[in-house]
Amino acid sequence: MTQTLLIELLTEELPPKALAKLGKAFADGIVNGLKSRDFLEADSVATAYATPRRLAVSITKVRAVSPDKSIREKVLPVSVALDANGNGTPPLAKKLAALGFPYLTVADLERAQDGKAESFFYTYTAAGSALQGGLQAALEDAVAKLPIPKVMSYQRPDGATVQFVRPAHALVALHGDAVLPLTLLGLTGSNVTEGHRFLTAPGQRAVTIANADAYATTLKQQGKVLASVEERKEQIRAELLAKAGADKVLMPESLLDEVSALVEWPVVYECKFEDEFLAVPQECLILTMQTNQKYFALTDTNGKLRSRFLIVSNIATDTPAAIIGGNERVVRPRLSDAKFFFEQDKKKTLESRLPLLKNVVYHNKLGTQAERSERVTALAGAIAAKLNADVALTERAARLSKADLLTDMVGEFPELQGIMGTYYARNDGEPEDVALAASEHYQPRFAGDALPSTVTGTAVALADKLETLVGIWAIGLQPTGDKDPFALRRHALGVLRMLIEKRLPLSISALLADAAKQFTTIAGFKDPSADVASFMFDRLRGILRERGFSVNEIEAVVAQNPDRLDDIVQRLEAVQAFAALPESSSLAAANKRITNILKKNEEALAAVGEHGVNVALLKDLAEVNLNAAVVRVLPEIDHAFNQGDFAGTLKTLAQLKNEVDAFFNDVMVMAEDVALRNNRLALLSSLHGMMNRVADISKLAA
Repeated sequence: MTQTLLIELLTEELPPKALAKLGKAFADGIVNGLKSRDFLEADSVATAYATPRRLAVSITKVRAVSPDKSIREKVLPVSVALDANGNGTPPLAKKLAALGFPYLTVADLERAQDGKAESFFYTYTAAGSALQGGLQAALEDAVAKLPIPKVMSYQRPDGATVQFVRPAHALVALHGDAVLPLTLLGLTGSNVTEGHRFLTAPGQRAVTIANADAYATTLKQQGKVLASVEERKEQIRAELLAKAGADKVLMPESLLDEVSALVEWPVVYECKFEDEFLAVPQECLILTMQTNQKYFALTDTNGKLRSRFLIVSNIATDTPAAIIGGNERVVRPRLSDAKFFFEQDKKKTLESRLPLLKNVVYHNKLGTQAERSERVTALAGAIAAKLNADVALTERAARLSKADLLTDMVGEFPELQGIMGTYYARNDGEPEDVALAASEHYQPRFAGDALPSTVTGTAVALADKLETLVGIWAIGLQPTGDKDPFALRRHALGVLRMLIEKRLPLSISALLADAAKQFTTIAGFKDPSADVASFMFDRLRGILRERGFSVNEIEAVVAQNPDRLDDIVQRLEAVQAFAALPESSSLAAANKRITNILKKNEEALAAVGEHGVNVALLKDLAEVNLNAAVVRVLPEIDHAFNQGDFAGTLKTLAQLKNEVDAFFNDVMVMAEDVALRNNRLALLSSLHGMMNRVADISKLAA
């Protein structure tokens, strides 16, 4: 018989940022422990619960007794078990006794091949075990393996010292309506838990769970507790949106997750702060509300911050004035600090702060932030020149881009670096491109983030990321496994996105070479450009896969190691269109064959040199026709390629299918006559160059 199983561990307030992981690990550990002990049906369903004061799991279709099992036990090799007369040996008797079968004889055993030798086996049925024993072991294993950020020791009322993430007060263990007397952390299983700490009266806080299926409903109705993290989160989201009205509520998922882990019965209230604080950059106010107070800021439809904000409370009341007033009093000093920092920072220009960058170490092997700033400035200027941008303006933007690191506001809120630089640059009267570059040079900060909006910002962003990639790689701190402390993967992706999406006519090898030049004064510097380029191409493959291109299509283009990426998407789209043509598979296979032939005959091709195909040496009709076809379509291909019509270039190749097929059917390329053989190789070389101008289409045959 199966019943729903419920396990709940009631505790003091758990760490909110770890709650989701703790809840999932608690549930998964118990489920996996029961599954490995065969207490679960195939269609059992587990539901994890977690609140600030409890970890719980409900599992349907849990067996009271695990099924009997047929076990085939190896006893001993025949050579050991029997003596020369075929009788059982003392080792056999000893082994059977150890297995719990002293009454068995040789006649009771199965004799079977065991590898190259024979052994005796015994098959028996092991009775299933009761749920309590298996669950006790599963529960202990699950708790022992919880991802606890920091263990604390506390003393139980009986004087015993216990270690857990927080003091535990009760253990609920129900199989259907039957209480399982499990033990954990000095507690014994029961069917009694506690309701909400504030919304239930002290004498009525105990909540009896009648049966395991009634857990969530009983807690909600009698205990004023929403046990499900997701249910609380969605209720908070809905109430925030309702309270926001026509305004937009800023509710990042990370903040929703954290607030959901702080309350058992969420209620949203509206609060206000003085309008005078709106003179402070709204990013500062939003960040301090979200980070320090876990509040939800509101903006109008244009994104301008409102002076009202929303809070999530753990107390439902018809008279929330005290709650609202308390939160308004708490946030006011935070906003006052932000206003003070902003006013103080504006008294000094960004330029006046630059000398202090000499006191900030970037890396002990790469110097100070001042030295890094000079490298980025020089590299940004070189990139600006390649983009026909204003070099002096770009160098000014690059030189000031890190100055806000020395401001009070960024010192208090490091997340605002760059953002505050833009505000302070505007306050200093810097050109708008310089001001924007202070924040835009960090872009893109994450997947899907916007790219810099100006050429100046783009040049500085490229310089900043390339300097980091080359410098950090050169000192041996490249990513290993999951470790990437300097975010080099993100920097590489940022460079690639800018090159591709902005269609920048920049050479990757030249960019890396320019970056490497900035480190010539670093002792022992070894140029890592080749390794960095390889690293970037690996990231490039990932970007292109996310855009929906197949592995073969990507390799057709990337295998050619393109030095510029401004047209790579267009090349891939052309390859994709070509691959859909009926002629593509035949031409791809032929191109692969041509590639292999030419690789094996590089010396012969070198001997032919630039003379190309000698028409007088074309003997067979198939090679005459192929040469004529190549000559005929070459102008079309040249025109299409020069116009950037890559799809047209590859589509024109489809005209050659019949001639290429006939050539390989009728012509012996490796003829005994050296002149004839070399001429045919020259013809294939000409065809190969034409076929692979856009991409290596042989990769489509892989």
